[in-house]
Amino acid sequence: MDKYADYKSYENKKIPASLSDALTNLRTITGNTMDLNIMEVTVSGHRCAVVAIEAMTSTEVMGELIFRPLCELKLSENSTPQDIFDYLTKYSLMSAERATVYTFGEAMVRLFSGFALVLCEGIASGQVYGIQGFDKRTVMEPTSDINILGGRDGFIENLRTNMSLVRRRMKTPVLRFELVRAGKQSNTEICIAYMADRASPELVESVRRRLASIKLDAILTSGYVTPFLSKSHKSIFTPVESTDRPDAFCAKLCRGKVGVIIDGTPFALLVPSLFVENFATVDDWANRPYYVLYIRIVKYLAFFLSVMLPGIYVALATFHSETFTYKLLLSLVVSEQSTPYPLVFDVVIITLMYELLREAGIRMPKNIGGAVSIVGGLIIGDAAVSSGLISAPILIIIGLTATASFVIPSLNQQTSVLRIIMIIAGGISGLYGISLISAVLIANICTLDDIGVPYTAPLSPFSKKGAKEIFLRSGFRKLSEDKTMMSQFSESCGGKSEDV
Repeated sequence: MDKYADYKSYENKKIPASLSDALTNLRTITGNTMDLNIMEVTVSGHRCAVVAIEAMTSTEVMGELIFRPLCELKLSENSTPQDIFDYLTKYSLMSAERATVYTFGEAMVRLFSGFALVLCEGIASGQVYGIQGFDKRTVMEPTSDINILGGRDGFIENLRTNMSLVRRRMKTPVLRFELVRAGKQSNTEICIAYMADRASPELVESVRRRLASIKLDAILTSGYVTPFLSKSHKSIFTPVESTDRPDAFCAKLCRGKVGVIIDGTPFALLVPSLFVENFATVDDWANRPYYVLYIRIVKYLAFFLSVMLPGIYVALATFHSETFTYKLLLSLVVSEQSTPYPLVFDVVIITLMYELLREAGIRMPKNIGGAVSIVGGLIIGDAAVSSGLISAPILIIIGLTATASFVIPSLNQQTSVLRIIMIIAGGISGLYGISLISAVLIANICTLDDIGVPYTAPLSPFSKKGAKEIFLRSGFRKLSEDKTMMSQFSESCGGKSEDV
């Protein structure tokens, strides 16, 4: 293998002044890949070359902004290659994005990002122009976090488009974007976004250090970055939040959070995340405060039901039957006597069947995924009850639990795992086992203090201003009159606590 084929060997190698050597090195570095286009041309009597990656640049734009100016350039007979390069760098505006590169590492990163490279004989550097023309998905409505009265545009896979969606909503110079690269082979662009007057410098610096510590070969989705932003690997919860909504992203930036936008994925990350924020949506600021109070109470109840209901049912029916009324107890006894397996086994099996159907509905094509999950659930559930494999009350419990879990999609992974744990704990030692697991879970959540911000804030440690936002939201008139309330969660989220 040629030494230039290794990334580390060519990363800092200088571009030679000889055009032939430079083009040879480019072919060697890329293995003469078929999508490397090298177009040699003579400009005012001097050899030049335009290098681009096929399908990464716009052919029309390249012809209009680069080919035409070079072909029409007429210099004096005594001109030198430096005169051509001075024209490219000082006396022309071929593209809004342009830069001078001196090493092959810089040149290759630009080429694979949709830039065109112009080299001149006798010049030990190159000029790159941003003329990206690769296909990208248009801005569409978010699919994972649906809101009724929120915006209808969502993040896409293109980093620059996502940055523009944020900038369109935050027309202020205090919104800062910082670009870094990670991934030894992918060289993925990662954007750090924050409000300079809200986010604490310590939090921003912490995010910079953690992104710089990424040593992966490639970064293809936001899941590659999440473990590096969170050091709490032993907790079932994570202080890193993801969203595909620009409006929600901007709202969290205004509360002092730091956002991370990754090129190639439509989901942006936000740190730090609080547990109570899973029960709030953008629609909360479009609805009346009293309705927000009602909806948030419903969401907390839904979280409790999705995690605890099957386990509590198993515990009560197995160890604490005295808690049921006489008529209900007789009904449960009749139902359970017709099933051949223990109650805890039945509940675990039907829960796993539900997870199987849900996963099938997600992974299959959209036009048949919903039908498969609904029809499969109806047929399997009816057949299981009719054959006596499971009892009807279990089917009702699991159906109610499944419906409650859809209310808080951001905690779906946690509720799915905790539900099974609670069922097993309830089947082994009743309410005592559920209480023990709950105590361990609460202790684990309370110890989740990542990036210097407790996951249980603003309840622990208690913040009076932040605690009001758990169930209530302030009216906009009051917010406009009291500047300190504009950032009620800012201090809890690690932001600056002073008035803004």
